Amino acid sequence: QVQLVESGGGLVQPGGSLGLSCVASGSIFGINTMSWHRQAPGKQRELVASISREGNTNYADSVKGRFTISRDNAKNTMYLQMNSLEPEDTAVYYCNAVVMFTTQGAISALDAWGQGTLVTVSS
Repeated sequence: QVQLVESGGGLVQPGGSLGLSCVASGSIFGINTMSWHRQAPGKQRELVASISREGNTNYADSVKGRFTISRDNAKNTMYLQMNSLEPEDTAVYYCNAVVMFTTQGAISALDAWGQGTLVTVSS
C-alpha cells in the first residue's frame, strides 16, 4: 500500500555531481523522518543523511559539506544532491521513510524502504 521509488543513480567521474530522488506513493496520510542510506560492496548499510518533516537535517561525517538532503512534503518526495563525489561514495543508495498511511479507516505506520539505486564513482 506504500511504495518508495528511488531514481537518479548512475556512473559519474570523481569530483562530479549527481542527484537522487525518492518518491513515496500509496494511501499516504503523512511522512515523518526521511533518510538516505547506502551500502557499498562488502560493507554494512550506513546512514548518509536524514531530514525531519520540519526540515531538520543530519549528515554522516563522511558526506558533510558535499551532500545536501531536502524534501518536498507536498510531493511526498525526498532528494539528495551529491557534489564532489569520491570513489568511496560508490554504493547502492536506499531511501527510507516512516510513512503514516490509511487502511480500512485506520491510520497505520510503516518503516518503508526503496529498492535502491546504484551510484558508481569512477574514472
